[in-house]
Amino acid sequence: MAEENQFFRAVRDFCQRQVFTCAPGDKLVDTVAAMSERNISSAVVLLDGAPHGIVTDRDLRNKVVARGRVPAELKVADVMHSPLATIGEDDVLYEALYRMSQLKIHRLVVVDAAGRLSGIITDSDIVRLQSHSPHQLVLDIEKAANVDDLRHLHTRIQDLVLHLSGTGIAIRDLVKLIAHLNDQLLIRLIHLLRAEKYPDLTERFAFVVMGSEGRSEQTLSTDQDNAIVYDDALTSRELEQLEAFSVELIDTLIAIGVPPCSGGIMAKNVEWRRSVSDWELTVSRWLTTPKPENVMTGSMFMDLRTLYGDDSLVRTLREHAYAGMSQDQGFLMRMAQNMTRFQPPLGWFGRIKVEKSGEHRGKLDIKKAGIFAITDGIKSLAIEARKLDGSTHDRMEALVAAGVLKATDARDLQAAFDFMVSLRLRGHVDAVRNGSKPGNYISLDQLNAMERGELKLALEGVARFQDFIKHHFKLHLVRN
Repeated sequence: MAEENQFFRAVRDFCQRQVFTCAPGDKLVDTVAAMSERNISSAVVLLDGAPHGIVTDRDLRNKVVARGRVPAELKVADVMHSPLATIGEDDVLYEALYRMSQLKIHRLVVVDAAGRLSGIITDSDIVRLQSHSPHQLVLDIEKAANVDDLRHLHTRIQDLVLHLSGTGIAIRDLVKLIAHLNDQLLIRLIHLLRAEKYPDLTERFAFVVMGSEGRSEQTLSTDQDNAIVYDDALTSRELEQLEAFSVELIDTLIAIGVPPCSGGIMAKNVEWRRSVSDWELTVSRWLTTPKPENVMTGSMFMDLRTLYGDDSLVRTLREHAYAGMSQDQGFLMRMAQNMTRFQPPLGWFGRIKVEKSGEHRGKLDIKKAGIFAITDGIKSLAIEARKLDGSTHDRMEALVAAGVLKATDARDLQAAFDFMVSLRLRGHVDAVRNGSKPGNYISLDQLNAMERGELKLALEGVARFQDFIKHHFKLHLVRN
């Protein structure tokens, strides 16, 4: 197995199984003595048999020594860190790395499917695997000193994806990796701009991403879909600063190599930079005026995810949008109807239809052929069921748990979705290697017989899903 592939193996394969544990009521001096005897730097705190917190040597320095407290008078509960940061034993190693980086911690407690203690994994465990890796790329992004560094790192992200795309890594993990690395790059850019040019910028705003970026389902050519949500009480000076920052941020992203949104859905544009109350009015307007453009925009908006800043502002807005859309059957029906705009290109006897003329002759648009129908169909169901967190995969699993989808149907849809996304990414990789612009068209001539058969099955699955959506939302009642 290539070294890079190690990062897409399960955490269970690398975590330390021997974990020293204690209880919240244990004497701190006894726990510290046991840690010293074992030459370890942490102890996991169990409550009713489940991981509840952790005590580290850093906690001892900062919460005991630095404050002049008397260890003999303390219990473990007095210094432990809780709630606990955990990772599932079936999650991939890169997910553990990303979570540690985001939380700025050095270890994660590993749990099984039932939430029981399974082990512990540290950043040192991961570093030992290799120095030239996704992990090293994350570290280099965090150390980037200027925009030129970030431009170079953006190219390295692309190079890494080009390499990993042919190594058999699950497409679900690969697109998540792309999203994680792009997140890190953008966050670092924000920190650099604030430190160098906007040190007095207000903290009362959030930078959010939407669409495929919001779902962490990016491929190589995914463009920007972002916005800013800010507090209603910002002063005119704060708003002027925020506008200048937003424009420079997006322009710099484009200069680094991140494609702009052709529809202008970027925080530099005033219509995508609003206060919480203004955003709430905008969402309400989309609901009361369900024109096609409002339905499409509202659908994309519901993928919003806070990348940087005050998430409480976004939670307020998201709850408002959730409450409105989940209860507005008419809007949901329009959203569902939108996903049926593109029928899977299947002709007589299941023959896959392609473009007959023009620059894309002999090719098909894989996004219109099926990816869009799955992402937006699942999104419509998830909004209605209030199960919108995470990726399309996450939403399918939540819908199965809620009884909206059958487990077998969800598995078939996930397989179809993954296969079509993998074809799209393969097309992007080929385009980059050939020096052309990546897009959504794929050539059937480049698929072998087995792949063509799998694509046919995937498109048939999309057609069945569209029929399910039509029935579920009673689309025959919608008047055009």
